[in-house]
Amino acid sequence: MAENSNVAPASKPGWKDGMIFRLLKMGMKRQGKYYALGVVAMIAVASMSALTAWSMQAIVDTMTDPGNRGRVAAVSLMVIAIFAIKGFATYVQSVSMARAGNGIVAQQQRRVYDRLLKQGVDFFNLTESSDLLMRVTHGANAARGLIDLIVTSMVRDLLTLIGLVAVMFYQQPVLSITSIILAPLIFLGIRLILGFVRAIMSQQMAGMAEILKVLQETSTGIRVIKIFSLEKVMNARMEKAVGEVEKRANSMVRLEAITSPMMETLSGMAIAGVVWLSAVNITGGEPTTAGQLMSFVTALLMAYEPAKRLSRMRVSLEGLKMGASMLFELVDRDLTIRESRDAKALKLTEGAVRFEDVSFAYGSGEKAVSGLNLEFEGGKTTALVGESGAGKSTIINLLMRFYDPTSGRVLFDGTDIAGVTFDSLRSQMSFVGQDTFLFSSSVMENIRCSRPEASDEEVMEAARAAHAHEFIEKMPQGYQTPVGENGTFLSGGQRQRLAIARAFLRRARVLLLDEATSALDSVSEGFVKEGLARVSEGATTIVIAHRLSTILEADRIYVLGQGQVLEYGTAAELLARNGAFRRLYDQQFGGVERAERLPE
Repeated sequence: MAENSNVAPASKPGWKDGMIFRLLKMGMKRQGKYYALGVVAMIAVASMSALTAWSMQAIVDTMTDPGNRGRVAAVSLMVIAIFAIKGFATYVQSVSMARAGNGIVAQQQRRVYDRLLKQGVDFFNLTESSDLLMRVTHGANAARGLIDLIVTSMVRDLLTLIGLVAVMFYQQPVLSITSIILAPLIFLGIRLILGFVRAIMSQQMAGMAEILKVLQETSTGIRVIKIFSLEKVMNARMEKAVGEVEKRANSMVRLEAITSPMMETLSGMAIAGVVWLSAVNITGGEPTTAGQLMSFVTALLMAYEPAKRLSRMRVSLEGLKMGASMLFELVDRDLTIRESRDAKALKLTEGAVRFEDVSFAYGSGEKAVSGLNLEFEGGKTTALVGESGAGKSTIINLLMRFYDPTSGRVLFDGTDIAGVTFDSLRSQMSFVGQDTFLFSSSVMENIRCSRPEASDEEVMEAARAAHAHEFIEKMPQGYQTPVGENGTFLSGGQRQRLAIARAFLRRARVLLLDEATSALDSVSEGFVKEGLARVSEGATTIVIAHRLSTILEADRIYVLGQGQVLEYGTAAELLARNGAFRRLYDQQFGGVERAERLPE
């Protein structure tokens, strides 16, 4: 069974560090050409930055000898070339890294969505949609940022720093050693900051997920919020969530920014030391020329920015690792239900379904069904009735293989569905439930989704069979009219008739009906029942119903209680036994047996 989404799956030591290598490997495999181009451009930028500092000696020395026009011209052209190459390389770097980064975001979002589609229904039952949204959006962008940070810092910033330090040592070795002697203090400070970053980022992710959760619940439950005057309650929840995120975001800003005063102070101390030492000339060697000193100081000042970015790298890296790990935890979570490796396509002839000693429990709870033996004859209608919690919906879920039995087998025409492909199994079935789901698209697309290759005429034929064509034609854009989010622009009866049209278009051998008319008014129910009668012609139909009037003509009725079969037979046979079905019948019809309710 799926784990709770708030609990990370078991992972090996160093998993997050291994994640970085894994992410780099995946990113380079798909976006390697762009990263390669970006790296070449970064090397050029780093080289030109070092040359800029080195050229300061020639510039200053040339300015002290303006009469040498040839040298002035050569130095001027050199400066133009350095800055032109650096500008072009920076452009190539920016475009290449952006394209690679966008590709990684798209790649990770496709990958994680594909993984989600392979998960079983119970995974989504136990995982909040706001948590999934947070992981898919924030996690993919964090993965991109992680690669960008590593590549940029390790190539551009590190090479730039190395080049500038080389210029410094070339011009003034003693002063260079003095200027970098304080570097260990910086790394010690960064190490202390990292512990706080990890804790804050973990809390930050939870807070952002809570904001998404409140927004989602507000959107879907706005009627309940309005009728029960819960605006203040929801405002308080959002205020708390936003406040927590704001507080932690400010903490992160302080932690990231604290490297600046550290770097500024230590850099100032280093420059002051250099100025003092250059003035007193403690080496006693040849005096430093103005050009050499200017070149050294320029390299030192230019080294400040890449050094500052590198010092912040570990702080930023921890935050991005936390976001990217959320994505990988989702991708690496075990599938709750798997297709057999040697699964075969299911081929139905009669459409007969059988349960053989089937038991099932949700998670570690009590068994929802126990030792069930059921027969659903091909081409006939079988009804499942019983009190809430009797196991009716569990049987439907096992038929659609949303779950696998704990023990026993589910057979279609004698074939165990555990050994068939998901597509071939579900292509043989169609489903109409009480809570009809519609996509936020047009009427045509919502019907056609059950058989994408169907023509417009076939879609309209299905709508006519479901008594939906008439009201669709009266809509502003006919079949191209948007239905809104989950059919919000339609009435309950209209949504249900679209669901029946969708089922009719599927032309499946097995039809599953779960309280398909219980929430409708009498007029809508009449239309829907007539549509269902057409859809079920020749199909193996399995009906769940609390309203007994809808299943009295079923070929067989199973009465369930606490996950077991209490009795079965036709309506007339069950009424004659005066058992569980008779009690349900009397509760609904006031104990009056009306002959007109029973089939002839």
